[in-house]
Amino acid sequence: MGIEHKKRLIKYNDKLFSCTTSIAMEFIGGKWKSVILIYLIDGKKRYNELYKLISTITERTLSLQLKQLEQDGLITRKVYTKKPPLKVEYALTPFGESLVPVLTSIANWGKTVADEKGVIIE
Repeated sequence: MGIEHKKRLIKYNDKLFSCTTSIAMEFIGGKWKSVILIYLIDGKKRYNELYKLISTITERTLSLQLKQLEQDGLITRKVYTKKPPLKVEYALTPFGESLVPVLTSIANWGKTVADEKGVIIE
């Protein structure tokens, strides 16, 4: 695979990381970030659409994670105020789109595990 392993420090956004995997996990680590991103792969979504798709997330957590993903430059938040009701849409940025191959690989691996060892409840 060719990943070089050596002791070093990497400075990114004024933080120190011991390896490049740590930098990647800074962006997609945790329980919800990659889940939100995977749902945005096929196009923009409104807050309520995401909330309904991710059935086990709380509104507060979704809101906080969306803010963090926006701060990290992975998603955009567009607010439409021309006519009521207020409409907000979230979409991947080009930086966020660069994660698509990684996210789909993770999702495919998870599907394999679910098919082989889990029970899917509709």
